[in-house]
Amino acid sequence: MCRFIAYLGKPITADELLLKPVNSLVHQSYSAGEMSEILNGDGFGLGWYVHRISDRPGLFRAITPAWNNRNLLYNAPLIQTHCMFAHIRAATEGSITEDNTHPFQYEQYLMMHNGGIPQFQRIRRKLLALLDDEFFVWIKGQTDSEHVFALLMQHVREMQGSASHLTEDQIRQCFQKTFDVIQQLKFEAGIGDEVSNFNIMVTNGHRIFGTRFSSNPEKETRTLYYSTGSSFQCTNGASRMLRNGSKIETVLIVSEKLNTYKDEWTAIPQNHFIAVDQDLDVHLSPLVH
Repeated sequence: MCRFIAYLGKPITADELLLKPVNSLVHQSYSAGEMSEILNGDGFGLGWYVHRISDRPGLFRAITPAWNNRNLLYNAPLIQTHCMFAHIRAATEGSITEDNTHPFQYEQYLMMHNGGIPQFQRIRRKLLALLDDEFFVWIKGQTDSEHVFALLMQHVREMQGSASHLTEDQIRQCFQKTFDVIQQLKFEAGIGDEVSNFNIMVTNGHRIFGTRFSSNPEKETRTLYYSTGSSFQCTNGASRMLRNGSKIETVLIVSEKLNTYKDEWTAIPQNHFIAVDQDLDVHLSPLVH
């Protein structure tokens, strides 16, 4: 299992999410509270956007544990952004290398994943055969996550065609098609009953889309929450999502709550798609298993 944070909203320095909260992402790398295995020490990744410079995200990935990464500890207070993805890894599929560390980047997109496809190697070859040359060559690592991202991005490109952008529902359809294709490959390989989990986040720096999905939702799936407000702040380890009126200016999506204020967090239902648009409106819609 892994843990991650997705942020969209008012500019914030990375340490406000990664270092300062009592249950920060760095804290979760050695003492996660909502998973059976508390360690996520097989690497760390951070992606962020500065659109006045480029549509492509900044990306920093390392194989050292987040709690012991001096570059992260030094630079987090110096990175300010309105959109950020951060991920700590507990390796399942693939060795501990930078190529296997989340987030993964394709053009202006970032993707990170908590979950997995059991016995992925039994469907990997057939999945690769579905990819066109661009996405086949793009894959650099061994993880099921990167392969799923490639398949999803291919579906996004096919859906978009010559259009300037996709609607929320069209992107939901791309996620659904990706999960359907993977499940079909699993059935063909005789592992259809093995449970795949896809807590996935994808962003282009303007919108965030993601899922909390299991191929068998009757089995326990990984946790996923979101929180909205005017700003997220942390003082002396005490973090809060502040609410100043009804206007939403900040959205957080997390594997694990950053504080104990339960009223700040909404659990995303199993087998649901979450969309955060440019106006920071949050929409949930069901997916089919």
